[in-house]
Amino acid sequence: MFEAAEVGRSISKSAFKSAEIEVRARMLELQGSLRASDKSLIVIVSGVEGAGKGEVVDQINRWFDTRDVRTHGFWNETDEERERPRFWRFWRTLPARGSVSIMFGSWYTQPIIDRALETTNDANFEEQMLLIEELERELYRDGAIFVKLWFHLSAAEQQKRLEADANSHKLAKKSPLLDEFAQSYAQFRKVSERAIRLTDSGFATWHIIEASDKRYRDLTTGNVLIKSLERALGDASDEAHKPEANTDSSSISEALAERKSTLTVLDNVDPTLSLSEEEYKQQLNEAQANLYRLSWAMHNQNRNAVLVFEGWDAAGKGSAIRRLTQAMDARLYNVIPIASPSDEEKAHHYLWRFWRHIPRSGYMTIYDRSWYGRVLVERVEGFAEEHEWRRSYEEINNFEEHLIKHGTTVIKFWINISFDEQLRRFQERQQIPWKQHKITEEDWRNREKWEDYKLAVNDMVAHTSTEKAPWVLVAGNDKKYARVQILNTVCKRLEAALSPD
Repeated sequence: MFEAAEVGRSISKSAFKSAEIEVRARMLELQGSLRASDKSLIVIVSGVEGAGKGEVVDQINRWFDTRDVRTHGFWNETDEERERPRFWRFWRTLPARGSVSIMFGSWYTQPIIDRALETTNDANFEEQMLLIEELERELYRDGAIFVKLWFHLSAAEQQKRLEADANSHKLAKKSPLLDEFAQSYAQFRKVSERAIRLTDSGFATWHIIEASDKRYRDLTTGNVLIKSLERALGDASDEAHKPEANTDSSSISEALAERKSTLTVLDNVDPTLSLSEEEYKQQLNEAQANLYRLSWAMHNQNRNAVLVFEGWDAAGKGSAIRRLTQAMDARLYNVIPIASPSDEEKAHHYLWRFWRHIPRSGYMTIYDRSWYGRVLVERVEGFAEEHEWRRSYEEINNFEEHLIKHGTTVIKFWINISFDEQLRRFQERQQIPWKQHKITEEDWRNREKWEDYKLAVNDMVAHTSTEKAPWVLVAGNDKKYARVQILNTVCKRLEAALSPD
């Protein structure tokens, strides 16, 4: 999930300076609404060491009226704290109604450290996450508003800060834990992803923020706080609490719309990757022969797999699926094309129609579009309310975890093409008689919301690309390259799932 926070986002100094004025004004205004309500705000500041979390805490305190804000840095436990249940130290610092608590470190900190440094096991760690989720749910029901912020740096960026002079005015203050924790970056990343996955609920959502650029980090933090308070307090539509300038067309939005700040995980997919016809034929034949062997090996070992295909309209999902099925015995797989739900399907939970087609041991189901429509089409087109699609990340992760714990291999593809390449393919479909049925008015309407879909895909990857079920972003401008990439990925994942002979 952290790949969505490693794309190089940044904001110019002038845009930040202009937007910050509005951030502060709006946060003070919302704080006034919070003060008059029966709710409280809990801000959890977590993330990679060296990401500037202390600077973020300072910035939040500058933006709020600190009379109603308490900042709590959870450092080493005192003797007094160790002699009591673990949550005692946190209960003491919870905010009163109408006030704010900023937790620099929190109930997540020690369980993540203990698991990453292997002083505890998986079972104990998951038990701790369950207790945290129960605590947050209890506080939410009593009126707490949660804003959980995870600030991320890539391993390379963390190493850069590790090597930097602590006195440099160009870099963030060096974390005292950076030296120690950087040595276990991969393990901390793995454990942190698991913690986020287990506690990313609809009522207490994690916001993963790229922290390589200080201005982007801080402005995004301010925007998250504003939007979260607006949703929770109902101020987004309350004229009495709105600033004169509409927030949605404000300097904040303008700053966050700068080209370098709107980069998404899809911008890291190289559109130039391609194969010659000769390379394609050779690699296709090799990959299909390998898949034929592996699909029978999966059957003989009673192992099953679920393949998910998502992507832009005209990205080539159907043709990629055909190259897979050409390589397998037709008795071993089932392709499920997903369209608008029927009346029967609408009468059930949205995951019901996908559960129905989960394969038995030894077989494979290929979904041509999937449950991710909830956080893509239904989100962008307004078919699902915001609270519905936000909680769906947790529901989808739970669904996939059920499959994985049963032994199912889950392989998820997003086939990416450029805006111009999609136009070329749309026009081609209009001109070729046997392809005209593939292009509809709905395709053209969806194209108009390209940027909205890009953001939805980025959020989807950030919340649901997990260690056991990662998203594979396919370079789809060249169909030949995409088909071979998909075949090779499937073969690699199936090979890993099989027991040695």
